[in-house]
Amino acid sequence: MSAASSKGMPVIRVVPETVVSECTVVKDIQAAVKAVFDNVVDALTRPLTVAEKSPKSREPENPPRIIFKGTLEEVNRFFYQRGWTDGLPIIPPTEAAVKEMMTGTDLPADHLVEKLEPRLGKATIEKIAVNAVMAGCLPTYMSLLIAGVHALASNPVCGMMAASTGSFSPFWLVNGPIAKDINIRSTYGAASPGDIANASFGRAMGLITKNIRGIRKQVEDMGVLGNPSKYTWVVAENEENSPWEPFHVSRGFKKDDSTLTLMFAQSFQQMMPFGTDDKGILATIVGSIVPARQGTFAALLTPNNAKSIADGGWSKKALKEYIVKNTIVPDDYFSRLGLKTDKPFDRGDVTGPGVSPQIFRPNPRSPDPVQVFVLGGFGSWMGFLQGGPDPMTMKVDLPGNWAQLVKKYKNVVPNYAKY
Repeated sequence: MSAASSKGMPVIRVVPETVVSECTVVKDIQAAVKAVFDNVVDALTRPLTVAEKSPKSREPENPPRIIFKGTLEEVNRFFYQRGWTDGLPIIPPTEAAVKEMMTGTDLPADHLVEKLEPRLGKATIEKIAVNAVMAGCLPTYMSLLIAGVHALASNPVCGMMAASTGSFSPFWLVNGPIAKDINIRSTYGAASPGDIANASFGRAMGLITKNIRGIRKQVEDMGVLGNPSKYTWVVAENEENSPWEPFHVSRGFKKDDSTLTLMFAQSFQQMMPFGTDDKGILATIVGSIVPARQGTFAALLTPNNAKSIADGGWSKKALKEYIVKNTIVPDDYFSRLGLKTDKPFDRGDVTGPGVSPQIFRPNPRSPDPVQVFVLGGFGSWMGFLQGGPDPMTMKVDLPGNWAQLVKKYKNVVPNYAKY
């Protein structure tokens, strides 16, 4: 119903059925279709009611600006029970707090940044700021949040990624000077909790996804397993310790540009390489990619792993080409699993009769299926992301008062006790 409503059909007739999404068992599909066939015919042929002919909008015409007053605990309970939070406590978005958040941009409060699928929610500056306050952001993150909203709107499959039965999670990569200006972590524990910029930016984008895009769990988001990374998954590339050009430079941006990259991934794994020279690291990458995978793959390399590969004479471009060429599905892979080597098991793009057994087959959704990011501290562990379309990279436009903002909030960092 929600998906239909977002496409301009708020009262479309729905016939429930029992077959599991993406089921391949023919007898189960046939039984489920037979059980609802008469109901489908009825829904298609029954005359429209008055309400169906002239549906009314469910959106309030003039919502109040102040929706609740109470204690911090009462505000959090109110917001949570209306489905506006991510399950964690929020900072109340008061008029004063939202106004302060909007000092992070030169754009006016009513400026429409994007209409976001699937609900075509209007992401205005003020609405972005409201969600940013709730997430605990600082005003210096507004430019990054605006770029994030543009990234969500620019990728035509972003709506599907968030509303799929798969549990895709947004992975955000920050490049350029803004990473240091706002203290996005790029070194040890880059993807771990503990840094306000990494944590609250990703959380704000999650709240924007729920409250503006309109993607809510078990309503539009039908991910069957879920993904803990949906809380926040934000890192900066460790540019100063990388032997290669930064990721955003490889995408055509200047080194001094600040950028935000969005990649949707289904899974994340970490492992020790077979060896710490270029051969051991390359073998680990090629030998660890899930056979018959779909979507983009990204290798997360620590600075010393990247240096080992570079010292072996590998450019980033050559590394990516090696992965594509040498990561294959053996011809007998499916038969050894007891499966036929034809659809639906190969989905027509991996292997099978008359099809090359390569894993990485460029297609409109993933013309550049392998990415390499350098991040984290010095160590041998390496990480892999899998699933989703090619990453989307956006330039971050900074406001005129950027230097003053950075000076005001630069020192909001944790200071740990020394033992």
